[in-house]
This record gives sequence, C-alpha cells and structure tokens, in this order.
Amino acid sequence: MGTTTDPGDEEGVEFLYEEDLVTARDIESGVAASGETKAAALAMLADALTLHEGGGEPIDDEDEFLREIGIDPERIETDDTPPQWLE
Repeated sequence: MGTTTDPGDEEGVEFLYEEDLVTARDIESGVAASGETKAAALAMLADALTLHEGGGEPIDDEDEFLREIGIDPERIETDDTPPQWLE
C-alpha cells in the first residue's frame, strides 16, 4: 500500500492504493471513500463528506429504504456489540 501526501499538510486529500482499490481520505476530517479509480474514489469521497457534514435526505422509514435498495430488512441480523477494534 502506498500513500501520496505532504506530511506538513493538515488539509487536502491523501490517496491509498491497495491492489485494485483506491481510497481517498480527507485529511482534515478523516472521512474516506474507495473506488476502482482515483476519480471514482474522489466522487465517493465528495458524497461521504456531504453526508458527514449533515447533507443528504433523512430516511423516514428505514425498512422501506432497505427494500428500495434491494435488501430484505427481515434478513438483517442486529448485534449491538461493538466491533473488536473498539474494545
């Protein structure tokens, strides 16, 4: 994995490359998104930053939204246990 960034910068975007995946990370916020190309990763990062900053549309009915995107809400297993890396 390689990184392209200026260590003195506190803002901007850094790119991480791993196999066929490019990850773009906003240095200031830490928000990151990935894609198959640098352009795709930047587009996904732009969307992620918009949501991170409170943009986007609220989801009124979570189950209805999941069905709209092709996920059966009845098949989702919920587990409130924090991931291992947070323990």
